[in-house]
Amino acid sequence: MPQHNPDNEPLATTRIVAGQKPQRPTKARKRGLEIAAVAGLVVLIGAGAAVASVTSQSHDAVAAQPTPAASLRLGYFGNVTHAPALVGLQEGLFAKALGGTTLSTEVFNAGPAAIEALNAGAIDAAYVGPNPAINSYVKSHGDSIRIVAGATAGGAQLVVKPTITTAAQLLGKVLASPQLGGTQDVALRSWLADQGFKTTPGGGGDVTINPTDNAQTLRLFQDGKLDGAWLPEPWASRLVLQAGAKVLVNEGDLWAKGQFSTTVLIVNKSYLDAHPQTVQALLAGHVQAVTWLNTHQDQTAKVINAGLATAAGKPLADNVIARSLTELKFSADPLAVTFPTLLAHGVKAGVTKQADINGIFDLTPLNAALRQAGQPTVNAAGLGTN
Repeated sequence: MPQHNPDNEPLATTRIVAGQKPQRPTKARKRGLEIAAVAGLVVLIGAGAAVASVTSQSHDAVAAQPTPAASLRLGYFGNVTHAPALVGLQEGLFAKALGGTTLSTEVFNAGPAAIEALNAGAIDAAYVGPNPAINSYVKSHGDSIRIVAGATAGGAQLVVKPTITTAAQLLGKVLASPQLGGTQDVALRSWLADQGFKTTPGGGGDVTINPTDNAQTLRLFQDGKLDGAWLPEPWASRLVLQAGAKVLVNEGDLWAKGQFSTTVLIVNKSYLDAHPQTVQALLAGHVQAVTWLNTHQDQTAKVINAGLATAAGKPLADNVIARSLTELKFSADPLAVTFPTLLAHGVKAGVTKQADINGIFDLTPLNAALRQAGQPTVNAAGLGTN
């Protein structure tokens, strides 16, 4: 049968005649065979590379697949402002929600120390004040942490000696805050700046600010070595009820509707990226703890006190914890809309640089936990994901 030749070109053939050696291919035929061989080799190499690429991508996808974590290390303070952490631990809510993930905890005195531990990889998540969270985010250009939930609003006051009745009388006085760069430290420095006073991180200026451990602040105030302090609960109440201090400034009076964030829950960004399931489990326990606080008010003081005994070594007096609780609101909403103001306070206080904090919130796992609990979701106010 004649061969099909759509282009009417001569067909290169090799005739074999009985008794004769095969004819050698012509130069044109030889060149054609070489081109065909090379083309075939290219096709095979390309196919092999494509298979290798698909295999590599498939392997990378499997390797990068987020997984539940074997453990979660959680930081918190022995303060009433950290009541969701205290209740979550005392009532076993975190452990139950985390399932097979082992939970361990570490107690801190103030936010900057907790942030340092988190950034060093010593803990994975922490309850802290908003300003240390902002500072960490700004310094790391967004690589260090994400705020994943709110915890507590309110509960911070400037308490002073009874003889001090006006801001003007603070000139030359010595005040304390829990730690340089902490939320109460920033609030104090910002407020003093609004009163016309200059302060420096090193303790200089018109008013001396000594960052001091809260328990030490109580002793120093009782000994007459401090004129006042800007403190979270229960320490503000302890100075008032146990050391005779008076309230000069209730921070709630400085905010619209009296609402300001005191405690948020943050997670190391790398941990969140690697173990989103574990973070969502933690948030499920967190939502349960906040709900418990708002629905078991007759048991709240007792359970919080038991948690404080574990964290701080001893419980609070009944009148102290009762006064503290009147100043606080527990909510998973981090009040994201207030964070630009908190950033501005940090800049004014000289402990934070002006920066873009868009992206600091990742509220997606929180909102999933809230929906699962049948509760309203919360908003990142344009500063992250919902």
